[in-house]
Amino acid sequence: MGHGGNNIIPNVHFRKINGCQSGRKNRVFMRTWLDQAGRKKRRSNARKAKAAKVFPRPAAGLLRPVVHPPTQRYNMKLRLGKGFTLDELKEAKIPRKYAKTIGIAIDHRRRNRCTESLQANVERLKLYMSKLLLFPKKAGAKKVRKGDTPRSELENVAQNTLKDIIPVPKPEKRTRARAITAEEKEASAYKQLKKARTNKHYLGERMKKAKDAAAKET
Repeated sequence: MGHGGNNIIPNVHFRKINGCQSGRKNRVFMRTWLDQAGRKKRRSNARKAKAAKVFPRPAAGLLRPVVHPPTQRYNMKLRLGKGFTLDELKEAKIPRKYAKTIGIAIDHRRRNRCTESLQANVERLKLYMSKLLLFPKKAGAKKVRKGDTPRSELENVAQNTLKDIIPVPKPEKRTRARAITAEEKEASAYKQLKKARTNKHYLGERMKKAKDAAAKET
């Protein structure tokens, strides 16, 4: 007899028992992967069929921007976003309606919070436009529109089958140690931030004074 008290009645289920019966009883829980090679081939064929279907367009679909994921845990990384902002398209001098027709994704909700990310995506757009080849929609010399690539350059054009069209840049994870310069020692981050806040606070008042002074001179 065990210890006294109102205890749980032992009712354990040891399925993985030793002996000749273990193979028969445990086979129910086994997960085989005998179709691994077949699935690999099926995925490869599906990718090739999709690329052939959208030829000569890129197999990856639309060009997407490079963004930083949210939260402090992931914001040091880079990934593809939903679409380019209207400011990025404007900076790259690409009309919004025209961008949709040449395979550029647009996201009117996203905002540019810093100049660095804006310029990075503008450079991405410019690189895409420099490599872009536009096929005429219809055959015939009269059907060629303004901006279409000449037919002589369209012979034996290879399709872009990359996953991201333009690969996402990999930032350097390690920064090598170096000596602190004299300028960095003299500079004060606190004073710079304080001055920036002060300038922002008095910006409207200073603009009004400058406007009134200009009005008095005239």
